[in-house]
Amino acid sequence: MTLFHLFYSCIAAAALAGAFILIIHMNRRRIRQQPPGGNWTAILKRNLPMFEHLTGEQRTRLYGMMHLFLARKKFEGCGGQEITEEIKVTIAAQACLLLIGHKTKAYPRLKTILVYPHAYQSGQKGLFGGDNGQSARLGESWNSGVVVLAWDSVLGGARNILDGHNVTLHEFAHQLDQEDGAADGAPILAQRTAYVDWARVFRQEYTELVDKTRRGRKSTLDRYGATNPAEFFAVATETFFEKPHQLKSRHPELYAELQDYYRLDPGNWQEP
Repeated sequence: MTLFHLFYSCIAAAALAGAFILIIHMNRRRIRQQPPGGNWTAILKRNLPMFEHLTGEQRTRLYGMMHLFLARKKFEGCGGQEITEEIKVTIAAQACLLLIGHKTKAYPRLKTILVYPHAYQSGQKGLFGGDNGQSARLGESWNSGVVVLAWDSVLGGARNILDGHNVTLHEFAHQLDQEDGAADGAPILAQRTAYVDWARVFRQEYTELVDKTRRGRKSTLDRYGATNPAEFFAVATETFFEKPHQLKSRHPELYAELQDYYRLDPGNWQEP
């Protein structure tokens, strides 16, 4: 092959790749612009009180992300659980709630959501390796592209938006954390310079929670967040969405970091 032919072959390959990327982008946009499913709004009003507080623009973005999520993720029932529209919509909405402030893909590493009817026994290795043995769990997030959830806990957590506990938000926060391949409490941030403040604030807040937990003192953040930095980020996310006013009042720097990351202010969704 002459240099001339090689040059034009490279141009043709680049053009083909560009066209392929454009097709993917257009297909993604087409999916996101579909109207919500016929029962979506009724399901969300019944199961997700947070939905009522979203702006019209936020609802539109949520519906768009849900369309992408449901088009590309597989749901599987376990332990006799039947997968229904209500299950798909309720889980997808909470997962995508974490994304509506971003122009991002819908969990690119995630492939499958396994749904049990209630707490299940798992021997899956934890985020940091090691065999945890058989234990009852409400949810898990695996680096292999799987999220596992107990449906009764999903529904209970979605309907109660004031207790600071939401297994779906928790496990999908883990998925965000794991997108760079490491479960370390530091998701992919918009700018490299943002990691400096993130590390400082999260290290300080995590250390404080560990200290309070050891001394048996109460905190706005659930003590499970003292397990490791990855669990701290997931617990902080639950608290950010469900106890925004308490978190902002008692942990203002942590709230600010999460607000910058999610590009949302849940404090506007609830009365102080």
